[in-house]
Amino acid sequence: MFEKYPKEQRYTLSILQDLQKEYNYIPKEKLIELSEHLGIPLSKLYSMATFYKALSLTPKGKNIIKVCDGTACHIRSSRSLLDEIQNTLGIKPGETTKDGKFSLETVNCLGSCAIAPVMVINDKYYGKLTSSMVREILKEYGGADDE
Repeated sequence: MFEKYPKEQRYTLSILQDLQKEYNYIPKEKLIELSEHLGIPLSKLYSMATFYKALSLTPKGKNIIKVCDGTACHIRSSRSLLDEIQNTLGIKPGETTKDGKFSLETVNCLGSCAIAPVMVINDKYYGKLTSSMVREILKEYGGADDE
């Protein structure tokens, strides 16, 4: 995977992003390989991987849910959306369901203030949400029991 990039440190972040995309996280073994490939200390790669929120050293779920808690979303009750997701899936922000279907994250802004409150599942945006809408959306992804 690293061979498509020159052995230069300036490509480190791009390679880490590629690893994240391929594995849905950055496996420790790949960090070690990258360290050897670029001649960069493992500690520096670890620092980068933990600094950028888009990168993760722990496996993520198949479906990554991001709930906006920026100002516009917050004042339009994004916390109730988050509570609904937590109650439905049994996970908190930063966690992944045991079956590996979902990971939950909060973000400061998704840039969609006009349709607040907003959440994104993978790359699909859902806006002007209510708690009941969240439950229905999660059902589409196999994440909520029918009642």
